[in-house]
Amino acid sequence: MITDTTTDEIYEKLSTLLSDTVPDFELRLKAELAAEINRLKVVKNAVILGHNYMEPALFHSIPDFVGDSLELSRRAAETDKDIIVFCGVKFMAETAKILNPAKKVLIPSERAGCSLAASITAEDVRQLKQQFPGVPVVTYINTYADVKAESDICCTSSNAVAVVKSLKSDRVIFIPDEYLAGNVARETGKQIIFPTRDPLKRFPNELEYQMIGWPGRCEVHEKFSVEDIRNVRKQFPDVVILAHPECSPEVVEASDFSGSTTAMIRYVEKTRAPRYLLLTECSMGDNIAAANPEKEMLRLCSVRCPHMNEITLEDTLESLQKEQFEIHIDEEIRVKALRSVERMLEIGRED
Repeated sequence: MITDTTTDEIYEKLSTLLSDTVPDFELRLKAELAAEINRLKVVKNAVILGHNYMEPALFHSIPDFVGDSLELSRRAAETDKDIIVFCGVKFMAETAKILNPAKKVLIPSERAGCSLAASITAEDVRQLKQQFPGVPVVTYINTYADVKAESDICCTSSNAVAVVKSLKSDRVIFIPDEYLAGNVARETGKQIIFPTRDPLKRFPNELEYQMIGWPGRCEVHEKFSVEDIRNVRKQFPDVVILAHPECSPEVVEASDFSGSTTAMIRYVEKTRAPRYLLLTECSMGDNIAAANPEKEMLRLCSVRCPHMNEITLEDTLESLQKEQFEIHIDEEIRVKALRSVERMLEIGRED
């Protein structure tokens, strides 16, 4: 929970954490914005949830809770506040609304979408279910509410393996992240196929596969390559490389550790290595470096999510002031999606 509320308190905290990377005048300006946001959220009985990909000055100043999608989903389910401000992207704010239909859920920017969530529609899921009747559908949390509503259970990168195992099914549909599906298939020993969108296509030998995937990708994580890893290791042979499961299976295989954003944070906190490199959204690396000044973090990752980057302190303040960009979900869709999300929350996280 946030304890630093005055401009001076926030400035001192941000200066301690970020003075090596952020100009002093910018820290002072951000501290003023953050102090007003923290004041206003008390007045309006609001809670602010901040994803691990938020830029450092925001991440370290205004969220009451920070974490990955699963952690923030749980926080959203537990809150007693009237307003939820989700500093993340739209599908995350939708999940909060799915869990809290009576509360006002705000997202600071209408432009905070997600390339992965946009890669699949509810109609796509219906066609997959027609093509593979009776096969349970596991849907990554990085999807919109209407896709979740067509699913049996949701998952996050941190509990995807546990979710798949919990179904005890000979075959599962896992959508929409191609790379996460491939990594889950490898970890669970399943053969995976990626059928076309043609619902009439049939696969002759049912024993040849146990997972059906979808060709969706995160525009950040698909940029990392095995060649990137080779080049880094040539320059820094002792580096420990951590990859998000949304990276390709080849990149994950070539890395030293793979896990959710929360799992990567914990790995850095609990281990001692000469230096670390995170293959994920670069703001998270900056956040970890600020919180762990004694750890050497290579700043070779410069891939910023353009959608997460839309969330700023300025927009967060304006959203809370005007209570604008409220999330609305059709009630029939919300109720169906709720079942999938609640089943996910019942599954323990494997970090």
